[in-house]
Amino acid sequence: MIRLFLTLQPGAYFFLALLLISATSHADAYLSPDSIDGSTKINSEALIQLARDHDDLVIIDSRIQSDRRQGYITGSISLPDTETDCASLFPVIDKKNTTTVFYCNGPKCRRSDRAVVIARDCGYTNLYWFRGGFEEWKDKNYLISK
Repeated sequence: MIRLFLTLQPGAYFFLALLLISATSHADAYLSPDSIDGSTKINSEALIQLARDHDDLVIIDSRIQSDRRQGYITGSISLPDTETDCASLFPVIDKKNTTTVFYCNGPKCRRSDRAVVIARDCGYTNLYWFRGGFEEWKDKNYLISK
């Protein structure tokens, strides 16, 4: 039995190495991209500045309802990425050039980047992406609603 274990051990190390590499690559797949064509990536301070500069600013929370119940950026509109399409965007953003910010939970959340791509493909042009999302907003102790 001990001899069998020692014989298999090098193979086990190889398998473990493959497993670790696979897990790392898999985890990276859940990170949102660094940028999205057709949008401007912003941080929390830039979002505050946009709110000061644009009375008609639309902030879209792309998270699912269970996440939103934990808190959301005050003034944001709930439109989960799974419900986002051209028809659902029109009642929320009636003009294609309205300044619009999308966010979700943070860099490990892919919902807002998917929603930005949908909005861009629907012809919306003044798009901002708050990649740090609710995680960054909450970490800065900015106002949230529940």
